Amino acid sequence: MKVVSFTIPVAKEHSIIIQEERLPYFYNYLHRHNEIQITWVISGEGTLIAGNYMHPFKANDIFILGSNQPHIFKSDAAYFEQGSQLLVEALTVFFHPNGILSPLMNLPEMSATRKFIQTTDFGLQVPGAHWKTVSDELLNIKKAEGSLRLANFIKLLDYLGSIKDYHLLSTAADDLHISETEGLRMNDIYQYTMNNYAENITLSQIASIAHLTPQAFCRYFKKHTRKTYLTFLNEIRINEAAKKIVSGNFDSISSVAYQSGFVHVANFNRVFKKVTGKSPKQYLKEYRHKVN
Repeated sequence: MKVVSFTIPVAKEHSIIIQEERLPYFYNYLHRHNEIQITWVISGEGTLIAGNYMHPFKANDIFILGSNQPHIFKSDAAYFEQGSQLLVEALTVFFHPNGILSPLMNLPEMSATRKFIQTTDFGLQVPGAHWKTVSDELLNIKKAEGSLRLANFIKLLDYLGSIKDYHLLSTAADDLHISETEGLRMNDIYQYTMNNYAENITLSQIASIAHLTPQAFCRYFKKHTRKTYLTFLNEIRINEAAKKIVSGNFDSISSVAYQSGFVHVANFNRVFKKVTGKSPKQYLKEYRHKVN
């Protein structure tokens, strides 16, 4: 695996950075940066890991990632297949409230915005009911230049600050910040797990990926994610199973269980309900009701 810097540098020429992506798959490494990131996934599917949060993403999902929050948008396996014609597309705004924008953010009129920015440390998912308004505002920022871009950006922050029903992406912030070396190690752990979740991953195997003994690995992983590795692995498996279920491309619930790495269907059903709050059949029924 190519090793890249855990901290991704972002251009400093502007106070607000706009990044458009149209690629075979999203950036495939765990990374972080000083800037707060607002990303609208225009097209593409996969799994987002942010801090100790892990959840599927799809088109028209919008996420706000906190300053220095480790994250990776891991595209689904189909995007990496040889000859794949699939593409992902996203529009992202980066900004550093304590950098060049600091004088603006400290104005009395920005007090509500400052309070909102403080809530981004854990990462936020914009509720689906607001995606159209937020995506339109992001497009307005992209199209504008100079002071108009800044004005549209303030308008976006004002709207984001008015939303009350955000979904938190992580249950911890500052105490989960990790060093460059640890970031590369966590990237290796995440990559191996997401690429091999359907296999029988033993504790010895994953510990060797991290170059730790099994006992040291358990302590290390729990310290940096506040969950056990088995919990994380099961979350990955259930997220992949949920994608298969809603796609309708499966023969039976038991086949989904086996393809997702579960040996026993009963255990799959138990873990699925623990992770999603619903049985596989309930999950499918509610999804069909939502889209019909």
